Amino acid sequence: MNTDLGKLPVLSYLRRYTSLKVALKLFLMAGTFLFLNISCSHQKDIKTIKLAHGLDINHSVHKAMVLMGEDLNRLSDGKLKLEIYPSEQLGTERQSLELLQIGSLDMTKVSAGTLENFAPKIKVLGLPFLFKDRKHSFEVLDGPIGEKLLNGMDKYWLKGLGYYDAGSRSFYTKETPVNTPNDLSGLKIRVMESVNAVNMVKALGGSPTPISWGELYTALQQGVVDGAENNPPSFYLSRHYEVCKYYSLDEHTVLPDVLLTSTHLWNSLTNEEQEWLDQAVKTSLIYQRKLWLEAEKKALAEVQKAGVTIIRPDKELFSKRTDALLEDFKNDREFYELIQQIRKTE
Repeated sequence: MNTDLGKLPVLSYLRRYTSLKVALKLFLMAGTFLFLNISCSHQKDIKTIKLAHGLDINHSVHKAMVLMGEDLNRLSDGKLKLEIYPSEQLGTERQSLELLQIGSLDMTKVSAGTLENFAPKIKVLGLPFLFKDRKHSFEVLDGPIGEKLLNGMDKYWLKGLGYYDAGSRSFYTKETPVNTPNDLSGLKIRVMESVNAVNMVKALGGSPTPISWGELYTALQQGVVDGAENNPPSFYLSRHYEVCKYYSLDEHTVLPDVLLTSTHLWNSLTNEEQEWLDQAVKTSLIYQRKLWLEAEKKALAEVQKAGVTIIRPDKELFSKRTDALLEDFKNDREFYELIQQIRKTE
């Protein structure tokens, strides 16, 4: 007897059940795929900006960068995210600039002294005793001259975004108190990889020795150098005061830190994204400058507690010894005019 198996109640039920099960499974798979697609699309909409610098996480610059990341996330509604790598995690300042140029890093903060090797006109900011005081330096940096310098690095694949306050740089030494330039005679002084810094220390009678910031503590301990020069917060946070017991506040340079992005990143951003970044940067700069003043006071107080002798020498003695460095640029008409413009800024 021929039997239609499809009409058997049990088999018919199983067939309907199996179809329903398969349909449900397919529906769930489709739903999962759709969710993953939406999730992936959402992830693609988020741009992560990698920012590296060489400072400690307690430094005012790092704290200001954290605020910048929070503001950027808020302004972009989560579309732009800032990832910060402090303490030379991705390399020295020079290496970070090189990574920016090839597009392997998005943003960095470097001293203007290091930047001069990549964007020559920035060298003007590192000339000794160029600025009358902090107020004068901000008038220059926040005005047309500072803006022109920031925007004049495109051909080096760099774009300047703003200047963080890095105060004034002064000498600190292990064993020899520096009261006059003559006290620097024969001393090996760590400097950045900056022609200006090298020439300045030579003019003052010292022996300039370029060493990376991350290696300086050990170099001081081992006697590779007799001292260095930097601002109070850097002297304090680096713990160099544990080795160097004299800090001479000659304040030879008012050298800012420069916040930069690569042109690779900047040109990939929409106009709206550029505006978000600009706005977050401006808030960050204002915040950092406020923190800096507090950090300077704290740093000087703390190193004194630790036994460091603070010396306040006659700055005029140091200034006179370095005047010739500025006059050396007379043959470079454009650069010398820039020096004069800075001096006349009020």
